[in-house]
Amino acid sequence: MTKTILVCLLAAAASFAAPVRVTVTNLAPMGGTFITPVWVGFHNGMFDLYDMGVAATPGLEAIAEDGATAPLSMEFMGSGNGSTDATLGMMPIAPGTSVSMLFNLDPMSLLNRYFSYASMIVPSNDAFIGNGNPMAFQVFNAMGVFTAVDFIVMGSMVLDAGTEVNDEIPMNTAFFGQMAPNTGTPEGGVVGIHPGFLPAMPGNILGSMMFANADFKAMGYQVARIQIEQVPEPATWALMALALPVGLLVRRKR
Repeated sequence: MTKTILVCLLAAAASFAAPVRVTVTNLAPMGGTFITPVWVGFHNGMFDLYDMGVAATPGLEAIAEDGATAPLSMEFMGSGNGSTDATLGMMPIAPGTSVSMLFNLDPMSLLNRYFSYASMIVPSNDAFIGNGNPMAFQVFNAMGVFTAVDFIVMGSMVLDAGTEVNDEIPMNTAFFGQMAPNTGTPEGGVVGIHPGFLPAMPGNILGSMMFANADFKAMGYQVARIQIEQVPEPATWALMALALPVGLLVRRKR
């Protein structure tokens, strides 16, 4: 009898949504790169953010050039591969600071099994970070068991959307002097590894005192840390806590 009650309680607990917290921390040094508010999405492993050597989608272009997440969110929801996405943060995330958000996910839903993210490197013409492999980060397995995610994005992993020329001219470079979105020189290229900022000179990114340590191609440069952790749900713990006294009561009656 006690065993049956425990099994029922555990089954009931499993039916609750699983709260998970996503945290993004900018690991760049002071005077280093910022990152824009981070788009994140949970999906079935079929939402392909980008492919190396292939032209970026309009949604990815909007993030890589201007840090705008709405177009990518529309692509995500329209794909039918996921039902939960969000933007972490309200403004560029400075070195040494973090943003986080709590998501209530159904652990048994195929649409919540995998995680993807994207964010613009600030300042830049079209540099960004994100995972091209849609199955790179599995959050829940087929049984609904949660797997913690914790990884560091290195500077060597920064990508170039291939949509805008990397001229670093302030009027063409987002968050460096550009006054309106999508005003850089179109490149018509494809997604690839970013070659790095231009050598420091007056007027360009590394030549600015504010971004003197923004060379993400430097040895060991860390851009960001992304963590996904499960948060204990109060209702679940309450059910579990009831199991012991109920079991004891049944035993006493025996």
